[in-house]
Amino acid sequence: MSLPEGLAIDFAALMEATCPGIDPAPLRAAAGDGITRRMALAARLVLDARGEAAVVELAEHPSDTVRGWSAYAIGLLPHLSLEERLMMIRPLADDPHFGVREWAWLGIRAAIVAEPVRALDMLTPWTAEASPYLRRFASEATRPRGVWCAHVGALRADPRPGLKVLQPLCADPDRYVQDSVANWLNDAGKDHPDWVREVCAEWSQGAGKATAYIVKRASRNL
Repeated sequence: MSLPEGLAIDFAALMEATCPGIDPAPLRAAAGDGITRRMALAARLVLDARGEAAVVELAEHPSDTVRGWSAYAIGLLPHLSLEERLMMIRPLADDPHFGVREWAWLGIRAAIVAEPVRALDMLTPWTAEASPYLRRFASEATRPRGVWCAHVGALRADPRPGLKVLQPLCADPDRYVQDSVANWLNDAGKDHPDWVREVCAEWSQGAGKATAYIVKRASRNL
């Protein structure tokens, strides 16, 4: 499914088809809301009706949108630590569908915004994973600004802690990861252009093709 197709899905109809017994009326009423609000609402409806067990149920569904509801449900579950949320979100962060991978980091973004330094510490080991999806999650989930999401105020004020995940990925061979690292730096450059210039200058020394691509893309708005 493409992004435009995903955005056009009738969430109320999908809820009726995949989660019988749950009243889809709130989703009909919210049909004009943004996609992230509707994702969160769908997750809340399932959690309220079926409890925490719904997270596993949704995560194994063949519909990528329904698996995305699981990601938002993980973000909405109360009393979970950041470590627990990251552990639960990991399979969705490594999902074969690009949409689910986006919902994975968006679903727990609030928890990352609340504890960005701890999130960076816990995600640093992900930068050494064999899966490029997991490596990319480490940078994408911690972007200072990001897309369709709350900003990380602490990293907008001081992006330097982000080097914990950026430095290990500065020569990543996968374009999916390269774009995310470059976009992280592009975010930071809107508040701290000189810092981004310094990082790019350091990385450019003896840079290979991967790093050169990241630097060029990261510097596009400087």
